[in-house]
Amino acid sequence: MPQASETPASASCNSDCAARPTIEVMFSADEIARRIAALAGEIAERRLDDLLVIAILKGSFIFAADLIRALHGAGLSPEVDFLTLASYREGTTSSGRVEVLRDIHTDVRGRNVLIVDDILESGRTLAFAKDLLAARGARRVLTCVLLDKPVARAADIAADLRAFACPDVFVIGYGMDLAHKYRELPFVGRIVDDD
Repeated sequence: MPQASETPASASCNSDCAARPTIEVMFSADEIARRIAALAGEIAERRLDDLLVIAILKGSFIFAADLIRALHGAGLSPEVDFLTLASYREGTTSSGRVEVLRDIHTDVRGRNVLIVDDILESGRTLAFAKDLLAARGARRVLTCVLLDKPVARAADIAADLRAFACPDVFVIGYGMDLAHKYRELPFVGRIVDDD
């Protein structure tokens, strides 16, 4: 995993190379792995019995997968479900409205729930998910985000657990996208405009 501030050139580059933007690495794969291991330890210390992890798709899927494996390494065996919410669609700014595109299939009544999301910005998505699960009777609903941006919230919410504080820039990689691209990057980065 290169630690340089831009994407590596490939010897077998195809015609897409000319169109590839420069991407600055903000949080490397190694930094993310270390922080996720620490987060799993923090979660294990809370002794949450009957734990249900709910990943908010699509952006959190890689973070959630790595965190769930780290929880196993910390001695936990959480059940896992997925909730697909949308507020961005094709753009880079939130529409201000949260839609449920895919609901969970697990009964949350009386359970400890850990919501895993990629970014806490406006707070709308996370607050929506937390309120939804609390209304369905979850015993306790905690939130865990990969990135916490220091911006004014549209909803009154703070993450219970976070991997990193992140500057207020649009980020990609490690599951996060720009119009469905760049999710596969093993790091969190930002596109640097060359213009």
